[in-house]
Amino acid sequence: MSSPSNLLLPKTNVLLTIVVLLALIVLSFYGMYGNTFFFNKAENYIFPLLTLTHFLYLYVLWFKITEREYPDSIMKNIEYIMYGIVLVYGYEIFSTYTILSTHNEFQDHVIPNTFMPMGILIVTLQTILVCLSIWSFAIRKIRVGKYDFDYLNNHLDAWE
Repeated sequence: MSSPSNLLLPKTNVLLTIVVLLALIVLSFYGMYGNTFFFNKAENYIFPLLTLTHFLYLYVLWFKITEREYPDSIMKNIEYIMYGIVLVYGYEIFSTYTILSTHNEFQDHVIPNTFMPMGILIVTLQTILVCLSIWSFAIRKIRVGKYDFDYLNNHLDAWE
């Protein structure tokens, strides 16, 4: 039986990540220049689709921690995909920061008062998401275990 303190850090990580992901899903439709939400742009749906893999990884991580299971090849594959997604999150930080840095270039245009506060909020949440993702990788390594490739090759069927 797991002690409550043993599950505190992973549970905190999972809950914080879910809250940040949900906030960023909503904000992925937000246009900072127009202070409106755009649901008709295809590129606004890329981030919510990527978060499906992140939610799956959080579920698998939590399941492995609570059931005290060894990491399997499915978890390894999902985590490797997550490494790429974290790089996309990093690109999103850069992209949002680039938009924020254009604030002085458009002084002759009407820019909403919410431009800087919302931009700072979005960059902060994106940075927190990257930190939480890296923290979840560390939690997996500590709580679930390292990927032992000899063990994984001998147990290819994750449902054994």
